[in-house]
Parts: sequence; C-alpha cells; structure tokens
Amino acid sequence: MWSAPYNRRVNAPTGRAERIGIVLTRHWVALLVSGLLFYSSLPFLAPVLMKAGAPGPAQLIYTVYRFTCHTYAFRSFFLFGERVEYPRGEGDGVFERATGINPGTVEGTLAARDFLGNETVGYKVALCERDVAIYFAMALNGILFAQTRRRAKPLPWWLFILLGIVPIGLDGFSQLFSQPPLNLISFRESTWWLRLLTGALFGTSVAWLIFPLIQEGFITPGGAEREATPAQP
Repeated sequence: MWSAPYNRRVNAPTGRAERIGIVLTRHWVALLVSGLLFYSSLPFLAPVLMKAGAPGPAQLIYTVYRFTCHTYAFRSFFLFGERVEYPRGEGDGVFERATGINPGTVEGTLAARDFLGNETVGYKVALCERDVAIYFAMALNGILFAQTRRRAKPLPWWLFILLGIVPIGLDGFSQLFSQPPLNLISFRESTWWLRLLTGALFGTSVAWLIFPLIQEGFITPGGAEREATPAQP
C-alpha cells in the first residue's frame, strides 16, 4: 500500500492543463457568474465616463457592445438626465421630442443606435434594457444555483420554452413587424418593464437549463466530481 505522502504526490496535478482542469471543476460557477456580472455591469460605466468627461474610454465600451446588442437609445436606460428611459412613440413620442430623431425611418433607426446622449437627456447605458435583465438574471440565478448545485436538475425543455422563449418572442419579435423596413403591422413598441420582465424570465430559464447541464458534465457516473489526476502505478 502506498504511503499517504506518496499518494499525495502521485495524485497532485503535475501539469498546467491538469491544474486548470481542477480549477474549472471546483470553481466554474463562480467564474461564470463573475463573467456575467462583469458583462452586465460594464455598460453602466459608459455613461459614468461620459459624465466624467472621458468620452474616449466610454466610446470604447459603446463600440464593443454594439457587436452584441442593437443599443437603440429608445430601448436603453439613461443615467444623469431628465429621465431614465426615453420610449419612442408613433410620430411625436418621448424619444422623438427629446432628441429630434425619428426612428420611424431606416436612417432614424441608425441614428438612434449611434445616439449616446447629452447633458440634458443624460447618457445611454451601453446595453439595452432587455439584455441588462437577461444577463443580471442569469448571474443572480447562478448564485442561487451554487447553493443547490448537487441537487439541481435541468429545467424541462417544455418549461424553458413556455417561460423563457414564448414571452420574449412575443414581446420582442412583435416590435420588428412595425419597424422599418418591414412596417407590416400597426405601430407596436414594448415598454421598459415588459422588456425587464421577459428578459428576466429568459435569463432565469437559461440559467436553470444550462447550469445544471454543465454541472452534470463535471460529475462522474459514480456521483463524484471529476478530478484531473494521473493514473497510479
């Protein structure tokens, strides 16, 4: 029988890949939640930087998030202004009056995406209202999952579709059909609280589907978490 010190030396991770594997196995929830919190919080730094007179770093944040979000100003929160949101209307809406931009045209839609704000209306958060709710909900539910990770089961697919996909699909996609260049139905624009609600439902559903599935990938058939260890002689 091997001695305890020898066993510790044999079972200890000897390579970088093995050490990384053990860190991921033990701390993947914390790493993923930290990433989600960072991703959903950084957009709020952009308006803070604009207000502080640092448009360069703020513009960098805005530019990065344009690759993952439409960033329309009329569907985003604002800081340091008269309101926290400026919804568009059919014709003379709040956003139109505050900015002079008409998002009812293709050119106006692009201008609304590029609009960052000013001293009067405030400065735009670099992530839209719905996406803020999605990623914050995923992070918060990841924290809850960490408390029950060994007992949690993946959300059933039918419940994921019912709670996560259907509400956000109805609320989000229905807006597209009243926007240029489609303009297929009469004007329909969601509200900030509907975007937060449907985004939170989607983020929560994704979290309770994906987190347990990832956890199962780290569990051996015998029920123990996998450890990256070399074979003993």
